[in-house]
Amino acid sequence: MDSLAGSVIGKEKIFMNSEFCIAVHGLVFLKLKKQCLSSEALAENICTNPARVRKVMAKLKKADLVSTKEGSEGGYSLAKNAEQITLKQISAALQIEFVSSHWRSGSQKLDCMVASGMADVMDRLYSDLDVLCQKRLEGITIADVAAALIQRSQGKKFGCPEVLRKSN
Repeated sequence: MDSLAGSVIGKEKIFMNSEFCIAVHGLVFLKLKKQCLSSEALAENICTNPARVRKVMAKLKKADLVSTKEGSEGGYSLAKNAEQITLKQISAALQIEFVSSHWRSGSQKLDCMVASGMADVMDRLYSDLDVLCQKRLEGITIADVAAALIQRSQGKKFGCPEVLRKSN
């Protein structure tokens, strides 16, 4: 399993892992290259193993975010325009929670308001924060991330296009 900041044991959902970075990087590279690319070509640019790229791309293909082509000229390409692919769609395809905790403090068995209630309060807080993260990602597309990189490469002030900075 790749490096995770945490995981929920016994569930498919994982959070804050490198798959999200691999997916966004790969999709932006596909958008800018405007051609079908192999997992090896993507992995070289992402600086990771082609097997990890294939694992992530399989999930993105299942979500109809990338298309595949077999053969010597085969590989991956965007299944739709980069303006139509949001970071929220990517996180959904990868089943990512951005704010969560697999560890809970206290115990509901203890006769203490703090110890018996803290886990539930924190779970609600984490859930609310994750909803806010997902809402924010809904307004950012692969095209927006590509634009931020283009702006950066053109020597403009180090920063992001407005869409990446604004808070909804």
